[in-house]
Amino acid sequence: MVLTNLKKYQVILASNSPRRKELLAGLGVEYEVRTLPDIDESYPEALQGADIPLYIAKEKADAYLAILKPGELMITADTIVWLDGKVLGKPLDREEALQMLRDMSGRTHEVFTGVCLTTTEWQRSFTAQTEVRFSKLSEEEIAYYVDQFHPMDKAGAYGVQEWIGFIGVENISGSYYNVMGLPVQRLYKELSKV
Repeated sequence: MVLTNLKKYQVILASNSPRRKELLAGLGVEYEVRTLPDIDESYPEALQGADIPLYIAKEKADAYLAILKPGELMITADTIVWLDGKVLGKPLDREEALQMLRDMSGRTHEVFTGVCLTTTEWQRSFTAQTEVRFSKLSEEEIAYYVDQFHPMDKAGAYGVQEWIGFIGVENISGSYYNVMGLPVQRLYKELSKV
């Protein structure tokens, strides 16, 4: 492992996301998963764009502080899809998922991830931004994706690493892995400074 400076810490990933687990493991970081139920993911209405997931990542970190022990380094993160000045979160149902994909079809949206690194002694945070351009999607393609892949656990109702990403993403400007939910290149740089 190149991040030998992390040996003094037990790294904790505060997320059940299979994608975040896979991406963090891809960095060669040994970690354990620790999650709390019912973490509040609300945010002040005045926040815009990148400030939203950063706020939520910090709020998640604060919720875990009481159970964080000396020598532990916790990673919290939140990802949003941003289109037309509003958040496209996790869809509540099939119809909302279909509508989100219709709204993004043929257009560019932004994906923001806020990440917070926390120990009992310090906290650092950052955001990553990626622009994603979708080609024009047909109603048949949108319905097929939603019905086959059930993207209800994904911001913006899509996973870039799934079928919709293969057939729909024309262009990405920024980190591909950020769109999956964890900007691992930037996270690596931040962890190397610890």
